[in-house]
Amino acid sequence: MTEAGGKLGTFWEHLDELRASLIRIVLVTALLAVVVFALKEPLFQIVLAPRSSDFLTYRLLGVDPFSLHLMNTGLTEQFMIHMRTAMYAGVLVASPYILYELFRFVSPGLYASELRYAVWIVGAAYLMFLFGTLLNYFLIFPLTVRFLGTYQVSADVANMLTLQSYVDTLIGMSFVMGVVFELPVVCWLMGRMGLITASFMSNYRRHALVAILIVSAIITPTTDAFTLFVVALPIWLLYELSILIVRLTTVRH
Repeated sequence: MTEAGGKLGTFWEHLDELRASLIRIVLVTALLAVVVFALKEPLFQIVLAPRSSDFLTYRLLGVDPFSLHLMNTGLTEQFMIHMRTAMYAGVLVASPYILYELFRFVSPGLYASELRYAVWIVGAAYLMFLFGTLLNYFLIFPLTVRFLGTYQVSADVANMLTLQSYVDTLIGMSFVMGVVFELPVVCWLMGRMGLITASFMSNYRRHALVAILIVSAIITPTTDAFTLFVVALPIWLLYELSILIVRLTTVRH
């Protein structure tokens, strides 16, 4: 009875620690979201930058001058978009602290060897997510916006883009690209557990290419072959990198 009571007490202690960590995460994220919300001008200068040919990517690629005019169609739409954008940015800014809190909660239950791998996995996953988000913002999203925003079936039909569709596309594509760039980390874990091998991934390379093209077509809702190639190429390189990582993991293991 005493042993059972001790275990029960330990469970509730861990639950209290988890609740305290989650409360701190929510408070810090909310505080940063409020700060970002207050910085409306610089926030939307960043968000709206890809809609104009003055954006860095367009200047480097030598794109012809253009500018997309966004419109608002709802009474509360701009305010709600402001809140949603600030919240997403707040989560991004707070993500190092969020990972720290979660890792601090889990780490006491890990062995020294497991702790080392956990640090590597968390750090690599975080950096890859950021890299995918930045690649989307500086390359994939601008090309998508320019193609869809300037595409016309006829000169008599003008494009009227809403702020909501623009922001939703940016946030959605950023999140998806961040998740897609976790591929090497996931493959490393699966290789470490013996679920996949480098030879298996190499043998199914053609199948993977078809899957990559399908995923790329879903990420970029355009019929532009160049934009599809721009999205598919980094994912394909990630797949090849994953094969190399799994091969090295298998050799060391």
